[in-house]
Amino acid sequence: MTTKSDLLECSILNFTQFGSKGFTLDELASSLGISKKTIYKYFDNKEDLVSQSLKHLLDKYLADIDGIINNATEDPIEKIILIYKKGFEYLKHFKPSFLFGIKKYYPKADKVFTDFSEQQVHGTILSLLKEAKQKGLLQENIQINLICDLYFLRIDNIAFKNDNLFDLYSNTVILNHLIVINLKGIVVDGYRNRFFDALAA
Repeated sequence: MTTKSDLLECSILNFTQFGSKGFTLDELASSLGISKKTIYKYFDNKEDLVSQSLKHLLDKYLADIDGIINNATEDPIEKIILIYKKGFEYLKHFKPSFLFGIKKYYPKADKVFTDFSEQQVHGTILSLLKEAKQKGLLQENIQINLICDLYFLRIDNIAFKNDNLFDLYSNTVILNHLIVINLKGIVVDGYRNRFFDALAA
């Protein structure tokens, strides 16, 4: 029997690959060997399905972020890098049409994604930058709220601006250029971590 979780997993896999508009409910039903009636048993309409499947994926990422945050062996700068390293593993599977599609056709789903991005940047990342500043890891004159807005808010827009950067470059190259190098520019002299060391190698 097909469960709601099965529907969410199959939906987000196909929406991120083919676009939320491009992958139809008929195709979803066919791929799972069920009727559309079964889909409507769990979801009011396609927008409800798109937003809930996106939330399902983001909840998985949140669980990964919690694991990184709760790892006491990592410093706050490393934690930021690890959060984005994990995030890029998720974004790599997104086609630009998925994010463009939810913005254009599914405002409820777009709000889920936008709220998530805002909370991560102005909640989690800001908190880690504050911790880094308290520990003396950041240069004294750094404005961390501005850093959040300049470097971290809507990184997905940069990654998918023209071509999908994840199709053109490896995750490591993108991580280094979007995250590691920018962080390297705001830390104090003498600060090191394994990602910074790998850049210099």
